[in-house]
Amino acid sequence: MAKLNFGGVEEQVVTRAEFPLEKAQEVLSGETVAVIGYGVQGPGQALNLKDNGIKVIVGQRKGSKTWDKAVADGWVPGETLFEIEEACEKATIIEYLLSDAGQIAVWPTVKKHLTPGKALYFSHGFGITYNDRTGIVPPADVDVILVAPKGSGTSLRRLFLEGRGLNSSYAIYQDATGKAYDRVIALGVGIGSGYLFETTFKREVYSDLTGERGSLMGAIQGLFAAQYETLRENGHTPSEAFNETVEELSQSLMPLIAENGMDWMYANCSTTAQRGALDWWKKFRDATKPVFTELYNEVKCGNEAQISIDSNSKPDYRVKLEAELKEMRESEMWQAGATVRSLRPENN
Repeated sequence: MAKLNFGGVEEQVVTRAEFPLEKAQEVLSGETVAVIGYGVQGPGQALNLKDNGIKVIVGQRKGSKTWDKAVADGWVPGETLFEIEEACEKATIIEYLLSDAGQIAVWPTVKKHLTPGKALYFSHGFGITYNDRTGIVPPADVDVILVAPKGSGTSLRRLFLEGRGLNSSYAIYQDATGKAYDRVIALGVGIGSGYLFETTFKREVYSDLTGERGSLMGAIQGLFAAQYETLRENGHTPSEAFNETVEELSQSLMPLIAENGMDWMYANCSTTAQRGALDWWKKFRDATKPVFTELYNEVKCGNEAQISIDSNSKPDYRVKLEAELKEMRESEMWQAGATVRSLRPENN
């Protein structure tokens, strides 16, 4: 295990050099990993594990769209694809990758098959951290572990196929067998993590819910909308407003930030851009910091979790979700985005 030092703050990380795939294969050689759920994270993790030589089966509800997707991806009914209960029975490690609401609904079925020595694996700390609300309380004689890729399952699979990796956090909530550490790191390597950094179930869910509602999705959509609307109100065309708000950021500047950091990106922009950005970034920080503080506190106290549980468990959840996404999709900004994307050179 390596130690990273961030200005005096030390972190424990595990790289693939320290824990190579061969070691992961050895650790998991006697295990059967059942990936329960084939929605957001399931396909990427299951396929990567299989391609890395780990014995994997998939558990999914027969007749569902995700069952059909699993079949299309090469999982064979009765051999590597089973109903959820049968997959749980066959597994020594259960990767519980259903949605948070789905985990609550299926938990009684999964719990029946958590016999001593098995491992229960999550990619999100929600169910365990808020178990007073979810009812997910594992028995004491199983390992409870987490690997949370820092990106979507689609990105995890794409980067794996490119020979790269997506960084992941890992956590151990319960080590009943004495093998929880080796199991969790082996699974992290097996799913294609770049490197693994240590966390807890609680810290993972607090940071994840804050990030999703904040800079990863909620805040950035709000920021895009505010700038786009300001430009449009001042006579700029949809194309100009979208290019200046989204396209330049996503296509030009974000890759530079990802490769070399924000300071490098600043240093390689015009002096006018540098001066303006340096003058204004702290104003944006000061304006949004109270919102982030409020958001974090709402996550920490469980209010955001309860809202998610209440909303996502309703029978009309999908219908309402589609209506909200349709509103965003049909907004002028994202209609302009669809047109701008279609005009990119690679699409012509």
